[in-house]
Amino acid sequence: MKMSYVAFCVVLVLLLGETQVSTGITCNPLELSACASAITSASAPSAACCSKLKEQRPCLCQYVKDPNLKKLVNSPNARTVASTCGTPFPQC
Repeated sequence: MKMSYVAFCVVLVLLLGETQVSTGITCNPLELSACASAITSASAPSAACCSKLKEQRPCLCQYVKDPNLKKLVNSPNARTVASTCGTPFPQC
């Protein structure tokens, strides 16, 4: 079941495309795919995950407001990954 959930999330992310944030960062939820296993299985995040999470931090509130991404991005595991990476989750 977890695998189908991850596959479903990947499909949703692909459908959402990219948007721009005023800071010049390209908000693309696919950039967080390196964190998928850490978020879905509560495993330790990789260095690549932490790097992408820091890069995408300005976009997290936008992802939380998206009904398709909210459950994944706003999950306790996602917040734990952010904390482990030293990237405080923004107050949205």
